[in-house]
Amino acid sequence: MIERTVTIKTSLDARQAAFFVQTAGKYQSDIRIAIDDKKVNAKSIMGTIALGITAGQCANIIADGEDEEAAVNELASVLA
Repeated sequence: MIERTVTIKTSLDARQAAFFVQTAGKYQSDIRIAIDDKKVNAKSIMGTIALGITAGQCANIIADGEDEEAAVNELASVLA
C-alpha cells in the first residue's frame, strides 16, 4: 500500500472529476481518495464529486495493488 498527500491546485468540477475517475480506472489497484474524515473510491464519479474537492485542500491518495505506485503518481499530478 502506498499513500501520498497532495494540495489541490484547482477545484474539481464535474468534467475534472470525470477525468480524475477515468485516470484512476486505468489501474488495477484499489484506489481511494480521502479528504478530512471522508474517504471514497477514486473510481467512483459520484463519490469523487460528493467530496466537493476545492482548491487549497489537502487530499490523501491511497492505492493498494500491483500498479499502486504508478497510480498514485499519476493521480497526484492530476490534482496538483
